[in-house]
Amino acid sequence: MRWNALDKETCSVARAVSVIGDRWTLLILRDCFLRVRRFEAFQERLGITRHILADRLRKLVKAGVLERVQYQSSPRRFEYRLTRKGIDLHPVLMSLVHWGDVHMAGNKGRPVLHHHTKCDHDFDPVLACSKCGDEVKAKDVRVRPGPGAPADILPKEIVP
Repeated sequence: MRWNALDKETCSVARAVSVIGDRWTLLILRDCFLRVRRFEAFQERLGITRHILADRLRKLVKAGVLERVQYQSSPRRFEYRLTRKGIDLHPVLMSLVHWGDVHMAGNKGRPVLHHHTKCDHDFDPVLACSKCGDEVKAKDVRVRPGPGAPADILPKEIVP
């Protein structure tokens, strides 16, 4: 696999990584979910160079994850807002947060708590089955080729 051709791969993970698979992009997305929208705010929070930030924002807009919305006309200034496609990345970011909280938080504990406004409790994100609602753990999952799969999509050891 070539890094600049991941978006052409059959693998859904590879295609997703082609859009969000670098540290700056993930941190930009984290800040988007924290309602950061303006270029200067991203730059200040992240300590990222203007060139790299502009490149990552451009890439996210091109991929349809963010939209660029003008908020001032003279001089022209824009903010970046999550699209539906971008909002659909929320479970991905929450899973990364949870992993970081469990494995990387250190002795002081979590730096940020997530609060569910509907039930008024802090929560841990869990992966649940869309059919039965039960929590899904890695050992509970089996894979099989889907309609868009080439014949060699799965390793030989697990082909049904």
